[in-house]
Amino acid sequence: MSQRAVSGLESTCVLPVGAMLGECPTWNPADARLYWIDIDGRAIHRYDPASGLDEQRPTPGRPGSLALTATPGRLLVALEGRLGFFEWPSGAWSDWIALEPEGLGNRLNDGRCDPAGRFWVGSMFDPAAAGKTTGLLHRIEPDGSAVTVRSRIGVANGLAFSPDGRTMYFADTHRETVWAYDYDVDTGAATNERVFLDFGPLPGRPDGAAVDEAGCYWIACVTGGTVLRITPTGTIDRRIRVPVSKPTMPAFGGPGLGTLFITTIGGGGSHGVDPSEPDAGGLFALEPGVSGLPEPQFAGGPSAGVM
Repeated sequence: MSQRAVSGLESTCVLPVGAMLGECPTWNPADARLYWIDIDGRAIHRYDPASGLDEQRPTPGRPGSLALTATPGRLLVALEGRLGFFEWPSGAWSDWIALEPEGLGNRLNDGRCDPAGRFWVGSMFDPAAAGKTTGLLHRIEPDGSAVTVRSRIGVANGLAFSPDGRTMYFADTHRETVWAYDYDVDTGAATNERVFLDFGPLPGRPDGAAVDEAGCYWIACVTGGTVLRITPTGTIDRRIRVPVSKPTMPAFGGPGLGTLFITTIGGGGSHGVDPSEPDAGGLFALEPGVSGLPEPQFAGGPSAGVM
Protein backbone atom coordinates (compact mmCIF):
# COMPACT_ATOMS: atom_id res chain seq x y z
CA MET A 1 0.00 0.00 0.00
CA SER A 2 1.39 3.40 -0.92
CA GLN A 3 2.01 6.19 1.55
CA ARG A 4 -0.74 8.22 -0.07
CA ALA A 5 -3.28 5.39 0.27
CA VAL A 6 -2.54 4.58 3.89
CA SER A 7 -2.54 8.25 4.82
CA GLY A 8 -6.08 8.47 3.46
CA LEU A 9 -7.56 6.14 6.07
CA GLU A 10 -10.09 7.75 8.40
CA SER A 11 -11.89 6.48 11.47
CA THR A 12 -15.62 6.85 12.01
CA CYS A 13 -17.61 7.40 15.18
CA VAL A 14 -19.19 4.13 16.31
CA LEU A 15 -20.36 5.40 19.71
CA PRO A 16 -21.36 9.09 19.96
CA VAL A 17 -21.47 8.99 23.75
CA GLY A 18 -19.91 12.40 24.42
CA ALA A 19 -17.42 11.37 27.12
CA MET A 20 -15.74 14.21 28.94
CA LEU A 21 -12.29 12.62 28.70
CA GLY A 22 -12.30 9.18 27.08
CA GLU A 23 -9.20 7.04 27.60
CA CYS A 24 -7.64 3.59 27.99
CA PRO A 25 -9.64 1.37 25.59
CA THR A 26 -8.85 -2.27 26.48
CA TRP A 27 -10.24 -5.29 24.65
CA ASN A 28 -11.27 -8.27 26.79
CA PRO A 29 -11.49 -11.45 24.67
CA ALA A 30 -13.24 -13.31 27.51
CA ASP A 31 -16.49 -11.39 26.95
CA ALA A 32 -15.72 -9.76 23.57
CA ARG A 33 -16.15 -6.28 25.04
CA LEU A 34 -14.12 -3.09 24.95
CA TYR A 35 -13.58 -1.59 28.41
CA TRP A 36 -12.71 2.10 28.46
CA ILE A 37 -12.87 5.01 30.87
CA ASP A 38 -14.16 8.55 31.10
CA ILE A 39 -11.68 10.21 33.44
CA ASP A 40 -13.59 13.38 34.25
CA GLY A 41 -16.94 11.61 33.92
CA ARG A 42 -15.69 9.28 36.70
CA ALA A 43 -16.93 6.15 34.98
CA ILE A 44 -15.82 2.86 33.43
CA HIS A 45 -17.57 1.85 30.22
CA ARG A 46 -18.05 -1.55 28.57
CA TYR A 47 -18.85 -1.48 24.86
CA ASP A 48 -20.19 -4.41 22.83
CA PRO A 49 -19.40 -3.75 19.15
CA ALA A 50 -21.69 -6.60 18.07
CA SER A 51 -24.82 -5.02 19.55
CA GLY A 52 -23.70 -1.40 19.91
CA LEU A 53 -24.57 -1.46 23.63
CA ASP A 54 -22.40 0.70 25.89
CA GLU A 55 -22.80 0.19 29.64
CA GLN A 56 -21.15 2.25 32.34
CA ARG A 57 -20.44 2.10 36.06
CA PRO A 58 -19.53 5.06 38.30
CA THR A 59 -16.16 5.13 40.06
CA PRO A 60 -15.25 6.79 43.41
CA GLY A 61 -12.87 9.25 41.76
CA ARG A 62 -11.16 9.87 38.43
CA PRO A 63 -9.90 6.66 36.83
CA GLY A 64 -6.75 7.13 34.78
CA SER A 65 -6.23 3.64 33.37
CA LEU A 66 -7.21 0.01 33.89
CA ALA A 67 -5.94 -3.52 33.32
CA LEU A 68 -7.58 -6.91 32.97
CA THR A 69 -7.11 -9.59 35.62
CA ALA A 70 -7.55 -13.37 35.67
CA THR A 71 -10.73 -13.03 37.74
CA PRO A 72 -13.77 -12.61 35.50
CA GLY A 73 -15.31 -9.17 35.90
CA ARG A 74 -12.45 -7.80 38.01
CA LEU A 75 -10.36 -4.87 36.78
CA LEU A 76 -7.24 -3.31 38.24
CA VAL A 77 -7.86 0.45 38.11
CA ALA A 78 -5.56 3.42 38.66
CA LEU A 79 -7.80 5.98 40.36
CA GLU A 80 -6.68 9.38 41.63
CA GLY A 81 -3.41 8.53 43.40
CA ARG A 82 -4.00 4.87 44.19
CA LEU A 83 -4.67 1.44 42.72
CA GLY A 84 -7.72 -0.63 43.49
CA PHE A 85 -9.91 -3.39 42.17
CA PHE A 86 -13.23 -2.77 40.48
CA GLU A 87 -15.84 -5.50 40.22
CA TRP A 88 -17.74 -4.88 37.00
CA PRO A 89 -20.88 -6.95 37.83
CA SER A 90 -21.55 -5.13 41.11
CA GLY A 91 -19.64 -1.88 40.65
CA ALA A 92 -17.88 -2.51 43.98
CA TRP A 93 -14.52 -0.83 44.60
CA SER A 94 -11.67 -2.02 46.88
CA ASP A 95 -8.63 0.12 47.63
CA TRP A 96 -5.31 -1.70 47.25
CA ILE A 97 -2.16 0.44 47.35
CA ALA A 98 -1.37 4.18 47.38
CA LEU A 99 1.22 5.37 44.87
CA GLU A 100 1.22 9.16 44.69
CA PRO A 101 2.56 11.32 47.54
CA GLU A 102 -0.02 13.50 49.26
CA GLY A 103 -0.08 17.19 48.47
CA LEU A 104 1.44 17.13 44.97
CA GLY A 105 -1.88 17.55 43.19
CA ASN A 106 -1.14 14.55 40.97
CA ARG A 107 -3.47 11.90 39.64
CA LEU A 108 -2.57 8.61 37.95
CA ASN A 109 -2.91 8.60 34.19
CA ASP A 110 -1.72 6.17 31.49
CA GLY A 111 -1.02 2.59 32.54
CA ARG A 112 -0.41 -0.86 31.02
CA CYS A 113 0.74 -4.35 32.00
CA ASP A 114 4.02 -5.74 30.72
CA PRO A 115 4.15 -9.29 29.29
CA ALA A 116 4.95 -10.70 32.77
CA GLY A 117 1.85 -9.14 34.32
CA ARG A 118 3.46 -6.19 36.12
CA PHE A 119 1.52 -2.92 35.95
CA TRP A 120 3.27 0.25 34.82
CA VAL A 121 1.47 3.54 35.47
CA GLY A 122 2.44 7.19 35.31
CA SER A 123 0.95 10.33 36.77
CA MET A 124 0.42 14.01 36.00
CA PHE A 125 -0.50 17.23 37.72
CA ASP A 126 -4.14 18.06 37.06
CA PRO A 127 -5.02 20.37 35.36
CA ALA A 128 -2.44 19.64 32.69
CA ALA A 129 -2.72 23.23 31.46
CA ALA A 130 -0.78 24.30 34.56
CA GLY A 131 2.33 22.87 32.89
CA LYS A 132 3.79 21.39 36.06
CA THR A 133 6.24 18.48 35.98
CA THR A 134 5.45 16.68 39.24
CA GLY A 135 4.43 13.43 37.52
CA LEU A 136 6.00 10.07 38.40
CA LEU A 137 6.32 6.69 36.70
CA HIS A 138 5.71 3.57 38.81
CA ARG A 139 6.24 -0.16 38.31
CA ILE A 140 3.98 -2.42 40.39
CA GLU A 141 4.74 -6.09 40.95
CA PRO A 142 1.95 -8.66 41.31
CA ASP A 143 2.48 -8.75 45.10
CA GLY A 144 1.80 -5.02 45.38
CA SER A 145 5.37 -3.88 45.86
CA ALA A 146 6.03 -0.73 43.87
CA VAL A 147 9.01 1.30 42.76
CA THR A 148 9.09 4.79 41.27
CA VAL A 149 11.38 4.68 38.25
CA ARG A 150 11.07 8.22 36.86
CA SER A 151 10.17 11.70 38.13
CA ARG A 152 9.72 15.24 36.75
CA ILE A 153 7.08 14.11 34.25
CA GLY A 154 4.56 16.50 32.74
CA VAL A 155 1.86 14.06 31.55
CA ALA A 156 2.73 10.34 31.54
CA ASN A 157 1.48 8.62 28.38
CA GLY A 158 2.32 6.27 25.53
CA LEU A 159 3.17 3.14 27.55
CA ALA A 160 3.47 0.06 25.33
CA PHE A 161 5.63 -3.03 24.78
CA SER A 162 6.97 -4.71 21.66
CA PRO A 163 5.64 -8.17 20.72
CA ASP A 164 8.76 -9.90 22.10
CA GLY A 165 8.68 -7.77 25.27
CA ARG A 166 12.22 -6.50 24.71
CA THR A 167 11.29 -2.88 24.05
CA MET A 168 9.23 -0.54 26.23
CA TYR A 169 7.82 2.78 25.03
CA PHE A 170 6.93 5.79 27.17
CA ALA A 171 5.90 9.36 26.33
CA ASP A 172 5.64 12.68 28.13
CA THR A 173 2.93 14.78 26.49
CA HIS A 174 4.38 18.05 27.81
CA ARG A 175 7.85 17.28 26.50
CA GLU A 176 6.42 16.14 23.14
CA THR A 177 8.68 13.08 23.11
CA VAL A 178 8.33 9.30 22.96
CA TRP A 179 11.25 7.27 24.34
CA ALA A 180 12.17 3.63 23.77
CA TYR A 181 13.98 1.41 26.29
CA ASP A 182 15.58 -2.01 26.31
CA TYR A 183 13.26 -4.07 28.52
CA ASP A 184 14.03 -7.12 30.65
CA VAL A 185 10.76 -9.00 31.17
CA ASP A 186 12.32 -11.16 33.89
CA THR A 187 13.29 -8.23 36.12
CA GLY A 188 11.13 -5.35 34.84
CA ALA A 189 14.23 -3.21 34.23
CA ALA A 190 13.97 -0.54 31.50
CA THR A 191 17.42 0.62 30.34
CA ASN A 192 19.19 2.35 27.43
CA GLU A 193 16.76 5.25 27.09
CA ARG A 194 16.69 6.86 23.64
CA VAL A 195 14.37 9.18 21.76
CA PHE A 196 12.03 7.15 19.58
CA LEU A 197 9.84 9.95 18.25
CA ASP A 198 10.22 13.73 18.46
CA PHE A 199 6.78 15.30 18.14
CA GLY A 200 8.15 18.76 17.32
CA PRO A 201 7.27 18.58 13.60
CA LEU A 202 4.22 16.34 14.06
CA PRO A 203 0.53 17.17 14.56
CA GLY A 204 -0.59 17.60 18.16
CA ARG A 205 1.13 15.98 21.13
CA PRO A 206 1.77 12.33 22.09
CA ASP A 207 -0.99 10.61 24.08
CA GLY A 208 -1.95 6.93 24.49
CA ALA A 209 -0.51 4.15 22.36
CA ALA A 210 -0.73 0.52 21.23
CA VAL A 211 1.53 -1.95 19.39
CA ASP A 212 0.42 -4.21 16.54
CA GLU A 213 1.46 -7.76 15.65
CA ALA A 214 4.21 -6.44 13.37
CA GLY A 215 5.77 -4.49 16.23
CA CYS A 216 4.66 -1.09 14.95
CA TYR A 217 3.73 1.58 17.48
CA TRP A 218 0.41 3.44 17.10
CA ILE A 219 0.05 6.72 19.00
CA ALA A 220 -2.79 9.21 19.32
CA CYS A 221 -1.87 12.82 18.49
CA VAL A 222 -4.03 14.78 20.91
CA THR A 223 -5.06 18.21 19.48
CA GLY A 224 -3.78 16.93 16.11
CA GLY A 225 -6.77 14.84 14.98
CA THR A 226 -4.47 12.00 13.97
CA VAL A 227 -3.23 8.55 14.96
CA LEU A 228 0.25 7.65 13.69
CA ARG A 229 1.75 4.23 13.03
CA ILE A 230 5.53 4.12 13.48
CA THR A 231 7.74 1.19 12.51
CA PRO A 232 10.24 -0.22 15.04
CA THR A 233 12.97 1.76 13.26
CA GLY A 234 11.12 5.04 13.88
CA THR A 235 9.61 5.60 10.42
CA ILE A 236 6.05 6.94 10.21
CA ASP A 237 4.25 4.77 7.67
CA ARG A 238 0.57 5.54 8.32
CA ARG A 239 -1.46 8.58 9.31
CA ILE A 240 -5.03 7.85 10.37
CA ARG A 241 -7.39 10.81 10.36
CA VAL A 242 -9.77 11.18 13.28
CA PRO A 243 -12.59 13.66 12.55
CA VAL A 244 -12.23 15.33 15.95
CA SER A 245 -9.16 17.18 17.16
CA LYS A 246 -8.42 15.31 20.41
CA PRO A 247 -7.95 11.55 20.03
CA THR A 248 -6.44 10.07 23.18
CA MET A 249 -5.60 6.38 22.73
CA PRO A 250 -5.88 3.58 20.17
CA ALA A 251 -6.47 -0.09 21.00
CA PHE A 252 -6.95 -3.21 18.93
CA GLY A 253 -10.04 -5.34 19.49
CA GLY A 254 -12.86 -7.19 17.84
CA PRO A 255 -12.56 -10.52 15.98
CA GLY A 256 -8.91 -11.37 15.47
CA LEU A 257 -7.96 -8.04 17.08
CA GLY A 258 -8.44 -6.52 13.65
CA THR A 259 -10.35 -3.35 14.61
CA LEU A 260 -8.62 -0.23 15.85
CA PHE A 261 -10.71 1.62 18.44
CA ILE A 262 -9.87 5.23 19.38
CA THR A 263 -11.08 7.17 22.42
CA THR A 264 -11.40 10.97 22.33
CA ILE A 265 -11.87 14.02 24.55
CA GLY A 266 -15.16 15.89 24.82
CA GLY A 267 -15.20 18.78 27.27
CA GLY A 268 -13.29 17.37 30.21
CA GLY A 269 -10.63 18.99 32.36
CA SER A 270 -9.06 22.05 30.79
CA HIS A 271 -10.45 21.07 27.38
CA GLY A 272 -13.27 23.22 26.11
CA VAL A 273 -16.17 21.94 24.03
CA ASP A 274 -15.85 22.76 20.33
CA PRO A 275 -19.35 23.13 18.84
CA SER A 276 -17.95 22.26 15.41
CA GLU A 277 -17.09 18.75 16.70
CA PRO A 278 -20.37 17.16 17.83
CA ASP A 279 -18.76 13.70 18.01
CA ALA A 280 -15.96 14.81 20.36
CA GLY A 281 -15.87 12.44 23.31
CA GLY A 282 -17.13 9.60 21.13
CA LEU A 283 -15.53 6.24 20.41
CA PHE A 284 -14.11 5.86 16.89
CA ALA A 285 -13.04 2.78 14.94
CA LEU A 286 -11.64 1.54 11.64
CA GLU A 287 -10.26 -1.62 10.05
CA PRO A 288 -6.56 -0.83 9.48
CA GLY A 289 -5.64 -4.09 7.76
CA VAL A 290 -3.32 -5.22 10.54
CA SER A 291 -4.08 -6.94 13.85
CA GLY A 292 -3.03 -6.07 17.36
CA LEU A 293 -1.68 -8.01 20.33
CA PRO A 294 -3.67 -9.54 23.21
CA GLU A 295 -3.55 -7.27 26.26
CA PRO A 296 -1.61 -8.88 29.15
CA GLN A 297 -3.50 -9.40 32.41
CA PHE A 298 -2.27 -8.13 35.75
CA ALA A 299 -0.71 -11.16 37.46
CA GLY A 300 -1.69 -10.18 41.00
CA GLY A 301 -4.91 -9.63 42.89
CA PRO A 302 -6.38 -8.31 46.15
CA SER A 303 -4.94 -11.25 48.08
CA ALA A 304 -1.45 -10.67 46.67
CA GLY A 305 -0.76 -7.54 48.73
CA VAL A 306 -2.03 -5.60 51.72
CA MET A 307 -5.47 -4.05 51.36
